Amino acid sequence: MIMKKILILFAIICFFSCKNEEKIKVDAIVINANVYTVNASFDKAQAFAIKDGKFFDIGRNSDIQDKYESHNIIDAKEQTVLPGLIDAHCHFLGLGFNQQSINLFGTKSFEEVVDSVVAFHKRTKAKFITGRGWDQNDWLEKEFPTKDLLDAKFPNTPVVLTRIDGHAVICNQAALNLGKVTKDSKVEGGEVVLKDGKPTGVLIDNAETLVMDAWPKNTRKDIAKALIAAQDICFKYGLTTVDDAGLNRDAIEVIDSLQKADILKMRVYAMVSTSDENLDYYLNKGIYKTDYLNVRSFKVYGDGALGSRGALLRKPYSDHPNHFGLPITSIPKLDSIAQRIANSKFQMNTHAIGDSANHTLLTIYNKVLKDKSDRRWRIEHAQVISPKDFEKFKNVIPSVQPTHATSDMYWAEERLGKERLKNAYAYQDLLKVYGKIALGTDFPVEEVSPFLTFHSAVARQDLEDYPLEGFQMENALSREETLQGMTIWAAYSNFEENEKGSIEVGKFADFIILDKNIMVIDNKDIPKVNVLKTFVNGVLQYEMPTKATENTSEEKK
Repeated sequence: MIMKKILILFAIICFFSCKNEEKIKVDAIVINANVYTVNASFDKAQAFAIKDGKFFDIGRNSDIQDKYESHNIIDAKEQTVLPGLIDAHCHFLGLGFNQQSINLFGTKSFEEVVDSVVAFHKRTKAKFITGRGWDQNDWLEKEFPTKDLLDAKFPNTPVVLTRIDGHAVICNQAALNLGKVTKDSKVEGGEVVLKDGKPTGVLIDNAETLVMDAWPKNTRKDIAKALIAAQDICFKYGLTTVDDAGLNRDAIEVIDSLQKADILKMRVYAMVSTSDENLDYYLNKGIYKTDYLNVRSFKVYGDGALGSRGALLRKPYSDHPNHFGLPITSIPKLDSIAQRIANSKFQMNTHAIGDSANHTLLTIYNKVLKDKSDRRWRIEHAQVISPKDFEKFKNVIPSVQPTHATSDMYWAEERLGKERLKNAYAYQDLLKVYGKIALGTDFPVEEVSPFLTFHSAVARQDLEDYPLEGFQMENALSREETLQGMTIWAAYSNFEENEKGSIEVGKFADFIILDKNIMVIDNKDIPKVNVLKTFVNGVLQYEMPTKATENTSEEKK
């Protein structure tokens, strides 16, 4: 009897010992999580295992812990876990460069803008001054400024200050002299704004190049510094992939070199700026793809922005009866570019805001893609659409930025009138036609935070809960649709849905842990969501500082 008990005990010990030996070793295990996988069934899970930088298994706590072992156990403490967020349209490099110039966002007058420039120059003694973020729609006087005050303060130092949307600048005379700009200067797709027959200093759209082509060029060291600065900001907000909407060859090559050196961990979907030189080079080179960099698309401009009245409309602006906006690229040129790209494997992603620009591009897209399948060409912004043109999105991906709706809603009706406004920022209507919608921020035009994007898509309100009933709520997105637009649908728009965008076996282990459940909290709390941790390839890239850490940092200062 004793021997029998000993044998049973021995068998039990052997069973559990063998069971432990059979466990598969993995690089990391996440447990006790509220996981939104964003797979095809929108399943939830509690835990997952990571091996070789990819999701290895997903399931319940008990399943994962029974099957796997690791020295790196991450206890999510019941917090919400999402796939790493993808910003489908932003200016990643531009964000980095903004950290080295004057921040003019939120300025309430041109006098405040100039005061900021004076303070910056006093601090830095810069020989060339740039800044970005002013918006005359936020001022008491809602007209474009003139250069007089800048000329008085900076008679010799060139100053160029970019409007919030990037589609207009105000320059002082020293900057205009640098570009040899006069009242007679002309450029296709741009305007030198005059008053009493003289340049005011405002240059719209392509006219900006008159000065900026003469501006000192950024070195590769400057580009690298900007990229690292942008990465730090983006990881803080849970972004693990960014679609940079307009990069030149030198910037793309710096990104690639930093990624290969394991310095830049951010994944980048690069839209190549469409110059003749870039078209020739990349169409000849072909698609370039690594785990971190994807170069397979071109960024083209159809028109300007609504805020600077550069968006191309089919009928005049309601608040400017003789003005239709500006075609940045001529129709014959757009047609030629589209045909060249259609004959390759590259994607064409075109900025189109006004209903005329959207009509033109949708017509061209559908013509050149008539006999081609799965090309996933995109319209970036798709802000104002003629009612009959929505159906033309059946084979064209709408790539939109929800915060534009809640930023523009204060003055958009003035520009468009009530009837046209009904078909503007129509995200739900666009989603119904194509079946997917890619969401981004357009930072630094808007703020980096994807949680502001989420809030604007779902609540269609500003941070003060205005308007109370939401802005044109018939075009709001559900939370599930919004999350998909920031993850799997954005990945799809990049031809990357098989490697990212959801927490599924075999995909890159890019994920984030939040301090609140963004899928169930009140709308008003969505902008307050914080990222606790950001992981790329299962490796921690950002961790929200604790109070103790913050206090230690302050003491060191």
